[in-house]
Amino acid sequence: MTVKNVGVKRAVVTGASSGIGAATVRQLRAAGWDVVGVARREDRLAALAAETGASYFVADLTQQADVDALAAHLRATGPLHTIVNNAGGAKGLDSVEASDADDWQWMFEVNVIAVKRVVSTLLPLLRETLLAEGCGTGALGADIVTVTSIAGHVAYLGGGGYNAAKFAAHAMTEVLRLELNGEPIRVIEIAPGMVHTEEFSLVRFGGDQAKADAVYTDVPNPLSADDVAETIVHALGRPAHVDLDLIVIKPVAQAAPHRFAKGELAPR
Repeated sequence: MTVKNVGVKRAVVTGASSGIGAATVRQLRAAGWDVVGVARREDRLAALAAETGASYFVADLTQQADVDALAAHLRATGPLHTIVNNAGGAKGLDSVEASDADDWQWMFEVNVIAVKRVVSTLLPLLRETLLAEGCGTGALGADIVTVTSIAGHVAYLGGGGYNAAKFAAHAMTEVLRLELNGEPIRVIEIAPGMVHTEEFSLVRFGGDQAKADAVYTDVPNPLSADDVAETIVHALGRPAHVDLDLIVIKPVAQAAPHRFAKGELAPR
């Protein structure tokens, strides 16, 4: 690999076509990073690239051939310092008994298996960059960031498949950190609570806009995609020896996945 732009870090961000992923691309670019946004929808990626100066690659991360093509593109176009595994999603809010097994399979594919594919395929590129740029200096490191959810730490009614997938993503991240111990690679988990984005609840409820909107009704100040993106950029900006292993970020109105305040917050 030919190393370019030494001194400028380069990140790949998955799920970059909307929500937290798009916000992360914007904030990393504002912080001076080179960024490659990855998602399936080229029109949205192209618009984001025109807005931010990021580059992009169209891929379905549930397909190994697409992940392999992404790796080849990254290797041919520059070094890679950071992976942000953000792509994911939920489907349904039914009980374990009543929920659709196909929805569970989809959630495991996008939240767990796709992350495993990306890590397995792109980790060698992180190592190549570390070796090429002189990782023995103590100032250089690489990062693997995975956006999970508080649903990966606390179960809730109706969470079934999403809880199971995000618990698995959390466990995978913990194991990866153990496996990479001894290498200058930080493994960071970001676990957001309620984030109001344009698509998460809409996908969860099969495109039912009324149900999606009802999730956030009267909840004061749920998190925004920018709130989570800012947290990701902050974690990446720490000195190379500082690893913020797990960051749980919730709106003040949310005490747990299943408990959040409605209406104005006020002292009792």
